[in-house]
Amino acid sequence: MMDGPFTIELKQQANYRFEVHFDNPAVPPLVTDEAAPLGGDEGPNPSRMLVTSIANCLSASLLFAMRKFKNEPGPLRTTATATIGRNADKRLRVLGVVVDVHLGVPAAGLVMLERILAQFEEFCVVTQSVRASIPVTVRVLDATGAVLHTST
Repeated sequence: MMDGPFTIELKQQANYRFEVHFDNPAVPPLVTDEAAPLGGDEGPNPSRMLVTSIANCLSASLLFAMRKFKNEPGPLRTTATATIGRNADKRLRVLGVVVDVHLGVPAAGLVMLERILAQFEEFCVVTQSVRASIPVTVRVLDATGAVLHTST
């Protein structure tokens, strides 16, 4: 990722369905849509895209940190759960996100794990950007189900 601006373009296809074009021609367009009955459920809506961005960024950041210290964490599996509700003005908002990143291996065979877990979130551009307004809780679990890290 480079510093500086980037541009995406949305083209309305019908009703609330948009085709998203990214600034990299190698990336295919993505269709977004609102849920029924407002939209046609033909793609993820903006709230789901936001939560996807948080979960993906955290997963990539942890993977990068693991590999930096020559660890192979196995295939990662990440779940992200958003709470949608009304704010003080009765407007729907994303009120919080809980992200669980599951390693594909037990923690016992990983090196520098404490250091990795202490800092990987700081390199996640998306999570650190949205945390100013949306609480994001992050947990990392190993293949045995042991919770290795929790932060809010």
